[in-house]
Amino acid sequence: MSGWFTVEQLQPDTFAISEYRHWEQTHSYLLLGAERALLLDTGLGVADIGAVVRELTGLPVTAATTHVHWDHIGGHRHFHTIAVHQAERDWLDGRFPLPPQVVRQNLTAKPCAFPEGFDPGGYQVFQGTPQIVFQDGHCFDLGGRMVTAIHTPGHSPGHCCFYEPERKWLWSGDLVYEGCLDAFYPTTDPRQFLASVQKIDHLAIDRVLPGHHRLDIPAGLIGEIGDGLSGLERAGKLEQGGGIFDFGAFQIHI
Repeated sequence: MSGWFTVEQLQPDTFAISEYRHWEQTHSYLLLGAERALLLDTGLGVADIGAVVRELTGLPVTAATTHVHWDHIGGHRHFHTIAVHQAERDWLDGRFPLPPQVVRQNLTAKPCAFPEGFDPGGYQVFQGTPQIVFQDGHCFDLGGRMVTAIHTPGHSPGHCCFYEPERKWLWSGDLVYEGCLDAFYPTTDPRQFLASVQKIDHLAIDRVLPGHHRLDIPAGLIGEIGDGLSGLERAGKLEQGGGIFDFGAFQIHI
């Protein structure tokens, strides 16, 4: 199990915890302040991310959720304090929108050497009661380090990016990454997705930390995704059911 996660130190007080062995290639991020730590997402939940975090810090940890999809909340059970946007509180607390069999199909959609002792057939989506329910603009004070939640719906109703103004870093969840961006589920909204990309494109951003795949993506990708979505809108194609549109570094599935 210890070999499941890849830990990369981005700065002395910031770590990426990645699951590169799975096709989703999920990233969680540990941000340390002087008094508290913030863990942005907890990955698939097939191995104990809590043990990894405890090796990196002894600070009290809040697990904050970019959005309540199974591949971002799997390790929430290892933490006492969970934070989620108000729009998806019910998803975390008993109303997850996908049946277990569909989630298991997604989990095993491509061959994967899961950690020893993990049974994909018994995989359950985390459900629990969040201790912190936040809205757009909520600031997490870690002690000498401030991180702001930005509501960016589209991929899901309560999707949030997290922004650290002092460093000009943006943790983009599933709004921005290199790969196929999804806005085709019944709970997605392509037009909200465009509005959210435009919203964060107005921020001063030096670095983007995505939820999946390549870690070192350029900040300019935000504008490229916005241009792609805007072009689809002008062409009358920003409607669910349109299919997959390829823009090179990224695709948009609507």
